[in-house]
Amino acid sequence: MSIRGLKKKQPKTFKVKVITMDAEMEFSCEMKWKGKDLFDLVCRALGLRETWFFGLQYTIKGMHTWLKMDKKVLDQEIPKEDPVSFRFLAKFYPEKVEEELLQEITQHLFFLQVKKQILDEEIYCSPEATVLLASYAVQAKYGDYDPNFHEPGFLAQEELLPKRVLRQYQLTADMWEEKISAWYAEHRGIARYLWLYMPPEMVLIIIYCIPLQQNKSDTDLLLGVDAKGIHVYSINNRFSPNKSFEWSGIRNISYSEKELTIKPLDKKAEVFKFFSSQLKVNKLILQLCIGNHDLFMRRRKVDSIEIQQMKAQAREEKARKKMETQRLAREKQLREEAERAKEELERRLFQMEDEARQANEALLRSQETAELLAEKAQIAEEEAKLLAQNAAEAEQQRQRLEITALKTKEEKRLMEQKMRETELIAVKLVKESDRRAKEAEHLKQDLHEAREAERKAKQKLLDVTKLNYLVSYPDWDGRVLFHSLPLSHYVNSGKQLRVKFSKASESHFQKCQTPRYFSLLFL
Repeated sequence: MSIRGLKKKQPKTFKVKVITMDAEMEFSCEMKWKGKDLFDLVCRALGLRETWFFGLQYTIKGMHTWLKMDKKVLDQEIPKEDPVSFRFLAKFYPEKVEEELLQEITQHLFFLQVKKQILDEEIYCSPEATVLLASYAVQAKYGDYDPNFHEPGFLAQEELLPKRVLRQYQLTADMWEEKISAWYAEHRGIARYLWLYMPPEMVLIIIYCIPLQQNKSDTDLLLGVDAKGIHVYSINNRFSPNKSFEWSGIRNISYSEKELTIKPLDKKAEVFKFFSSQLKVNKLILQLCIGNHDLFMRRRKVDSIEIQQMKAQAREEKARKKMETQRLAREKQLREEAERAKEELERRLFQMEDEARQANEALLRSQETAELLAEKAQIAEEEAKLLAQNAAEAEQQRQRLEITALKTKEEKRLMEQKMRETELIAVKLVKESDRRAKEAEHLKQDLHEAREAERKAKQKLLDVTKLNYLVSYPDWDGRVLFHSLPLSHYVNSGKQLRVKFSKASESHFQKCQTPRYFSLLFL
């Protein structure tokens, strides 16, 4: 066969993009493939075996539609785009989650889808259930709660609650985080997807809500389809149904144009009719009802060999995980005990090191104190010697001071005696001064009288000034010399004259160093 022949036999394909809750995949789909062929390819790529819960959804003219498994992909009213986009979503929900969702990939996909639908308010549940589910989501993402790691504010960037609940209670982000963390702290050591084990009263009861009217003139109603049956809700209350039809109590569901009819199993009971705005809505409701009813009937039959194998594997996996969890719990407990023992040993070691350090410091302080005391003792001894020396010097000084005091007393006595003598001398001097003063007065008076007599004598001497007189005076050798000189005046005193020479005669006698008054003999 030629290469050209091989190329001609290759089937034509078109590109398909499948978006799951956490990934995007692209496939090449053959033109002749039916919806089931593409669906099986996606399931094989995901490793998913519980395929009956899921479907491929697409949007056409603003309405969500499920890809039919028994029709060709290109024969259906899919978007005309390249690649063609589909969303791989859970189409039907289990009645007992913990018994029916066996694979972990199934649980994971359900978890992500339910979380998104709650946040987008496509699924309604009570505020208490939303807070609990939010704590489950935190447990699935972060694992066991650790107060040392999960500090306040670690959920600040997480979107965990629908806006309806946030608007209803008007709590702060910190208050919501505190409530979620309180639930989260209680999930330690429990399975990852805790929402599988929610109490029956908190199970999500509304899966698909489609607006309908019971009569053409009535107000809008919501028709909910889930694993247990069909429920009718009012627009303002999506928690408590006005009317419920269990699958076991429904005889037939049909539609004609825009009218949907539900016939109960009891033929005498009332037949319920609902009206929708579009024919496609009735087709979608019928699809969901048929799929959920088939699953309802399937659960009540004996499981197929494949399901039995999957359940056995799930039980084994569950038992293995339980044993692994128990082993991890024991290891964790032993590790925690070892860590506590280690912390205790470290604490005791630290305490002993601290005590040893304190004892060492005390010993060092004692040694320093002993050295300081020895030094102080040496200093005290030296000071004692110095004080003894100072005491001896002080004693000597005291003795010197006593001697000095005695000498001072004697000197004081002598000084007082000298003072008394000085006072006596001063008194005598005063008296002598008074006496001399008196004598000076007498001498002044005598001098005045002498001057008066001299004045008188001058006149007498004027007559004899021209006469020569012979003056005799002693020499240095004791000889008597005679000299004839004119006298300026003389004083008559008996037979002798007291002569005062003139200046010319006086110069002669100065050479002889003789007094000015001499004995005078008349020639």
